[in-house]
Amino acid sequence: MATLTDTPTTAAAATRRPRRRGRLAPWVYLSPALVLFALFLALPILYSVYLSFRTVKVSGLGLGKGARTEVWAGFDNYARALSDPDFLASVARVGLYGLVLVPTMLGLALLFALLLDARRTRAKGFSRVSIFLPYAVPAVIASLLWGFLYLPRVSPFFYVFDRLGWDAPELLSSQWVLFAIANIGLWGGVGFNMIVIYTSLKAIPTELYEAARLDGCSEVAIAWRIKIPVVMPSLILTFLFSMIATLQVFAEPMTLRPLTNTISTTWSPLMKVYRDAFTRDDIYSAAATSVVIALATFVLSFGFLRLVQRRAFSQENA
Repeated sequence: MATLTDTPTTAAAATRRPRRRGRLAPWVYLSPALVLFALFLALPILYSVYLSFRTVKVSGLGLGKGARTEVWAGFDNYARALSDPDFLASVARVGLYGLVLVPTMLGLALLFALLLDARRTRAKGFSRVSIFLPYAVPAVIASLLWGFLYLPRVSPFFYVFDRLGWDAPELLSSQWVLFAIANIGLWGGVGFNMIVIYTSLKAIPTELYEAARLDGCSEVAIAWRIKIPVVMPSLILTFLFSMIATLQVFAEPMTLRPLTNTISTTWSPLMKVYRDAFTRDDIYSAAATSVVIALATFVLSFGFLRLVQRRAFSQENA
């Protein structure tokens, strides 16, 4: 009788074990990624927020043990960051940089994607790789290559212009340096955005094109009336990525800075963070500025998505 009464309990326990294992399996697989996320992303972010509310209090000449102590600063670091003329000037420069770069980059990406998707285009594979290839070059290397092309004494373009008797502008001068930096970011971002838009174009059913051609639409009309409206969500997505990348511009001006005197140490907001943290040894002010940049990026991204959400995803919900 004992064996008969224990059998259902044993069977129930054996049934619960696979269920528990099934519940734990996803967390086991995710645990390495969660640990890395916590150690190298979440904790540094929280530590930066903590540092942004701290500062150093100096007693006397700041010499000796205990002369420099870390104290609570409240929002003083944020107030100094938001009222710093260097920070406000860097934000203005990056805003102008974005106005030059983002529309040009997305326009070229859309144009190249439409050309690659056209019926009469030849060598699509070679063209696709050629357009995408600059994106595979790291930003620092691309900035160095373009930087030497900008220098009149070593650039082959200036040599050709000089032989032809043409006056070439000094691209690293204060008048043109913003466009020189934007040019580096342009060819690095066109390829990535083109691939995103081109992938969306390939997902459009060919029946739509055939019906439009039967109605007498030209290739330009098909692109304007069918292709561009259908890939609008991809355009919005690439615009969002480009806007975030613009706010975080750092490698290009930082790499070009040794080649010219027109790029200051606070040319972009992230360059100001770098200067405060590693040149002035003021990690508290740098942390506050970093938090401000992160919050501004989040607010702009979230606000933009809320603004265009209906237009962007109405086709998917239809």
